[in-house]
Formats: sequence, C-alpha cells, structure tokens
Amino acid sequence: MRPERSAPMPQGTPPIGPIDHYWADEASRKLFVRDLFDRSAPEYDHVESLLAFGTGPWYRRDALRRAGLRPGMKVLDIATGTGLVAREAYAIVGGTGLVVGLDPSAGMLECARDAATGILVRGYGECLPCRDASFDFVTMGFALRHVADLGLLFREIRRVLRPGGAACILEISRPRSRLASAALQAFMTRLAPLVAGRAPRRAEARTLLKFYWDTIEACVSPGDVLLALEAAGFPAPRRGVVLGIFSEYLAAREAGP
Repeated sequence: MRPERSAPMPQGTPPIGPIDHYWADEASRKLFVRDLFDRSAPEYDHVESLLAFGTGPWYRRDALRRAGLRPGMKVLDIATGTGLVAREAYAIVGGTGLVVGLDPSAGMLECARDAATGILVRGYGECLPCRDASFDFVTMGFALRHVADLGLLFREIRRVLRPGGAACILEISRPRSRLASAALQAFMTRLAPLVAGRAPRRAEARTLLKFYWDTIEACVSPGDVLLALEAAGFPAPRRGVVLGIFSEYLAAREAGP
C-alpha cells in the first residue's frame, strides 16, 4: 500500500465541496443528509446489496481482518447506518469483545436494532460521546463523505482510541482511469437505479444512489484524506485499494501516551 500525497489541507476542510442542488450551507447539509438517510433506511440494505452484488458482508469482514481486528477487541463503528460493518465486526470480536454503533440517523438506528449485535448510540463522528482511550479499534464504512470536517472526525477517532489502537475507514473513491470512472458513474446513476426501482420505496432508493455518485465525484482526493489523518496525529497512515474503487484507510495511534 503506497501513500498518496497532495498539497496541505487548510483547517476546517470538509470531505466534499459544495453541491448547490442539495444544500446551501453546513446547517442545511446536516439536515439534508440526516433526512435522506432517515427516509431511505428501509431500502438501504437493498441498495448496498445491489451495489456490491451481494459480496458486501464478505468484503467488510475481510477488510476488518486485514486491518487487524481480532477477537476480544472493543470496537466503535462510526456512522453505523443499518449496522452492516458492525455486524461483521461482531462476528470477528465475538462474545468476549464489544461493538458500539453510532449514527446521527434515527431511521438508520431503528433498522440496525432489528439485527443488533451490540450497543447503538445516536451521535456524530465529529463529537463522539465516548471517553478518552476507550476503544481498541474504530471503524467507519463508506460514510466519510457525509461528515462535516475531516480534521474534527480524525481527532475524535484518535482521542477515543487507546494507545496502539487502530482505525479502519472504508470508502468508495473515483477510479483513476477516465473509462473506469465513466463506467462506475453509468452503473450508479443509470443501471442501478433501474433495478432499485423495483423496490417498495423506489424513489428513496434512486435518490440515494444518485446522491452516492454525486458525493463520490465531489469528494477530496485520497491524498487529502491521508494528510488529514497525519494532521490529526496519526503517524504514517496508509491507503489500500481493492478493485480500483474501494479505499481502505488504515491508521494507528502510537503506543505511547
């Protein structure tokens, strides 16, 4: 896994730039995102399975193991949504471990309760309601684009990690190839919505898929994410790439205080 770098990020940089047809400012962005996920929560697992061709559980569990998650660990899953990452984390840590899922969407948490394997908490990643050094491992699955500030998020992750603890942040990134990027865009904005249109709440599913692509396209570069992790106090963060689009950001808090 080779680090990528770009110019230093200014303080307070959000992970995505303005998207005028969705929101006008930070307050309206937060309301829009929370409302979208509240409304689309019943269809979220259907949409995820569609995008991942049913391989999502296998991929998430494999990524967590590669990142160092082991039985008995205490895990915080930020932006847990319906609990897709949290469930795979629990399958690894087992009964001797602990998984806490956190999300700002009441609708998502309600769906997560149907298959809950841990504690569920409502809250934002930029202001974690957790004690310092209280987790061995922090996860975040495909939600980096939906936070307000990378610096705040990563500093909070570092704060709640014990010395030596690790973070694994999964995200979708635009492929470097123009052809691959165009193919991904066509799949997410044209083909997938047609299939999602068969869902009971098809309008919400189509809106969610379009929003996914728009935020992927507007997201800062992987190099900026790595720089933000470094600025938050994580030495030598790394990025792995699977199939050219799935980014795995790995960072660890130093073993000292």
